[in-house]
Amino acid sequence: MLRAIYEIDPPEAAETLALIESVGRADGPDNARARVVGQEDGRAVLEFPVTNFGGDVTLLVSSLLAGEWADAAKFRRCRLIGMEWPDGLLPGPGFDAPDKVLVGAIVKPSLGLLPAEVAATAGQLASGGADLIKDDELLGDPPWCPLTERVSAVRAVLPDGVRYAPNVTGPVDSLLERAAQVVALGAGAVMVNAFAQGLDSLRALREAELGVPIFAHRVGAALWARNRTIGVAPDVIAELTRLCGADFVQVGSFTGTVYDTPEEVRAQIVACHRVNGTARRCVAVLGGGVGPDNAVEQVAAAGTRSGVMVLLGSAAYSAGSPEAAVASAVAGVRENSAAASA
Repeated sequence: MLRAIYEIDPPEAAETLALIESVGRADGPDNARARVVGQEDGRAVLEFPVTNFGGDVTLLVSSLLAGEWADAAKFRRCRLIGMEWPDGLLPGPGFDAPDKVLVGAIVKPSLGLLPAEVAATAGQLASGGADLIKDDELLGDPPWCPLTERVSAVRAVLPDGVRYAPNVTGPVDSLLERAAQVVALGAGAVMVNAFAQGLDSLRALREAELGVPIFAHRVGAALWARNRTIGVAPDVIAELTRLCGADFVQVGSFTGTVYDTPEEVRAQIVACHRVNGTARRCVAVLGGGVGPDNAVEQVAAAGTRSGVMVLLGSAAYSAGSPEAAVASAVAGVRENSAAASA
């Protein structure tokens, strides 16, 4: 059985929710029917036969996270706030999250750069000490900056040990082909817009065994998480993203730039690190308004220095050179970590 916890109003709508998410009618087969197994203080606990969807991420999402219950006028409130996942239902990350703080950086401007210009910028970010450099989520495979040319150019300037995560989001029928191509060209990771491409893209990339980590960009997830009345709690989304196969999962930041509250960010970090049977932890990525001036504060607010990344975006370009901005963030994070462990 798979167990889900919802905030629900009116309370009597819990039985309707169980039907909508499973057999659809009260006279449906018992073996496929979801059941309300607990209800208190505006919350309902539902159990679902795992055989209803198995490891099919698309059906799981269609039922539990984005089902027809969101359309139903009966619900004044219906929000998925907790999940208990059976071990082995989904593949989980392919790599262990390192026991340290990482520093990542995004190549900016988002669009318009030629492959050589992307490479030059990536080289500066790497010189500053970035552990991972990634594309913006808006950059795919445009004619002025073809994906394979971009990867080749960036790989040529990066030192060993620095991962480049190109964005392989695009037509679904060629997703795995794109991912395999960039890995063959030397990409040290791949990034996918998991909620635009579909969460099952993470499972497909994970089970393709590309040999590199997967960075899940969360663009689109806010449409589920931001509404506190009808939707899904951010930590549930973060945990599902990890279990689908992501090694790096965005969790917002403590800067006030993104919608997540500090409590929600910490809950997402916990979800990234939660022990679920055989599933590994993933790296919780703090991004959104993060720069050299607040990177140390972000790590302190996270409450952990293990399996966390601070991701620098536009703030790395606001003053001075990208290299200097990254170097400042790296120095601050490392000095803080050293002081904490002394």
